[in-house]
Amino acid sequence: MHRLTLIPGDGIGPEITAAVTKIIKSAGVEIDWDVQSAGADVAEKEGTPLPQRVIESIQKNKVALKAPVTTPIGKGFRSVNVALRKELDLYANIRPCKNIKGIKTPFNNVDIVVVRENTEDLYAGIEKKIDDNSAESIKIITRKASERIFEYGFEYALKNNRKTLHAVTKANICKLTDGLFLECGRNVAKKYPMIDFKEILVDNLCMQLVQHPEKFDVLVLPNLYGDIVSDLTAGLIGGLGVAQGANIGSDCAVFEPVHGSAPDIKGQNKANPTALLLCAVNMLNYIGEREKAAKIENALMKVLGQGAVLTPDLGGNAGTNEFTDEIIKNL
Repeated sequence: MHRLTLIPGDGIGPEITAAVTKIIKSAGVEIDWDVQSAGADVAEKEGTPLPQRVIESIQKNKVALKAPVTTPIGKGFRSVNVALRKELDLYANIRPCKNIKGIKTPFNNVDIVVVRENTEDLYAGIEKKIDDNSAESIKIITRKASERIFEYGFEYALKNNRKTLHAVTKANICKLTDGLFLECGRNVAKKYPMIDFKEILVDNLCMQLVQHPEKFDVLVLPNLYGDIVSDLTAGLIGGLGVAQGANIGSDCAVFEPVHGSAPDIKGQNKANPTALLLCAVNMLNYIGEREKAAKIENALMKVLGQGAVLTPDLGGNAGTNEFTDEIIKNL
């Protein structure tokens, strides 16, 4: 029996969480979920979207599965995701993007892993208003965080039989900050001669990703570029509805989908649980339940490949519940 933290989130979060936990249970994985609420609704009741009890639960259980949480744009609290990463030092954000049979896209042979530094850059949130007409934000890049994320990227490439790793920067313009990040990449690369180390500017990368995405393997990026590029690569394989993510630290790990809470379709049985389910598969592999993880992933891929029972965002007309039941039927 595994004791893991579960954060159902808000919007469509509770619906897709119910679907995924049902599939996990049907696959025979025994999990004692420590359910912790967070987000906008919690903020109204407890004065914060991320109560300390949530942090303590993850610190105790070490692993969490988290559904989307609404973040206001331009006002209100800062992102719960950003706060979690900071509090738990979840320094590596991992976003695998691979073509899925049955999900039609203009691109084939996409198999990219985005490794995003998760703790600093402009996401440090050091901003100030200068006057009524101007504001500034400070970009933080440190040697410690940069070397750590490149170490993770190269180790990931090694363990997963990846051949090439690109360091992605704008070091031609941000010569001190991105320059330091790139310098760290070059230094770490010397310890991994078996991995082909390459450098690319982020704007050039974006152009090439929509021309020849099959050329890329592992990408290591600072926080802001990583956020943008990981959404771009998700678009190559069918969108955020099928994009998984993981936030890994030295002591804890939080597995969460990339998409938002989609409050516009809340409670309508339209939500697609695929991304959260792929996160759960990744989580099960992480805790050693590889056989059950493979069983769930195979069932999901069979349903997607057949294309008969799909949610509206994938071009079908099945509801969340019907899609979930179809996966369970194929376990």
